[in-house]
Amino acid sequence: MFPALGVFDSGVGGLSVLRAIRARLPAQPVIYFADQQHVPYGPRPLEEVRRFAQAITEFLLEQGAKAIVVACNTASAAALRSLRETFPHVPFVGMEPAVKPAAETTRTGVVGVLATPATFQGELYASVVERFASGVTLLQDTCPGLVQQIEQGELDGPSTRAILEKSLRPMLAQRIDTVVLGCTHYPFVIPLIEQIVGPEVRVIDPAPAVARQAERVLAANGWRAEGPGNGRVEYFTSGRPEAFASALSALLGEEASVRRAEWVGERLVRRD
Repeated sequence: MFPALGVFDSGVGGLSVLRAIRARLPAQPVIYFADQQHVPYGPRPLEEVRRFAQAITEFLLEQGAKAIVVACNTASAAALRSLRETFPHVPFVGMEPAVKPAAETTRTGVVGVLATPATFQGELYASVVERFASGVTLLQDTCPGLVQQIEQGELDGPSTRAILEKSLRPMLAQRIDTVVLGCTHYPFVIPLIEQIVGPEVRVIDPAPAVARQAERVLAANGWRAEGPGNGRVEYFTSGRPEAFASALSALLGEEASVRRAEWVGERLVRRD
């Protein structure tokens, strides 16, 4: 038996990363946790998100995960460094806004970045901008309300379109030719984004790069599952399992049982 890869997010957004991981590592066992009791993470203080991330990591390790993908840009910005310090024996893969490939390929020198407030405030984003975005104009927007729309399965309705139009139209007026998705929820509305920005604007989904890094980490530790067939995926949520199961069906076309993990103080307790 190969060890499981733990994956977590504030909600369903990390399913965009899970989709890429399963395309690349179909035989790998995965344990996915959605902290839907606390979604969205974006507006929360970084220290609060850090505490959530630590407790979720402990929970995933208790369930048998050996490596962890922080499939949430906000949690990566808030907690990745502290997680690596607290759990030095655990390999972590985090989300980094794809500013580097955007800066390397932009033709107009103007790039739009869609992310949560916490991601923009984190040192990770500041470091990426400092290292890779000199000479490039970055236009940033937090898309207020978009995470909640996606959590509710509203991927192409008028309210979701209005949020994206408000964010993207001013960027288009300033000649962006690339849009960086700095939140794992946002790839689920790529078709709508592409409708708004048109074929001349590239939209960068970071999930495939994260899946490649997860594969490298698993292989380096001898944990990469080989062979045909699909590895088991266990799903947990701190919210309503039936709501998550419905979202799973809508977003990935998958039917699966979902278990609940309840917050008791600052710990997660499995409720089967």
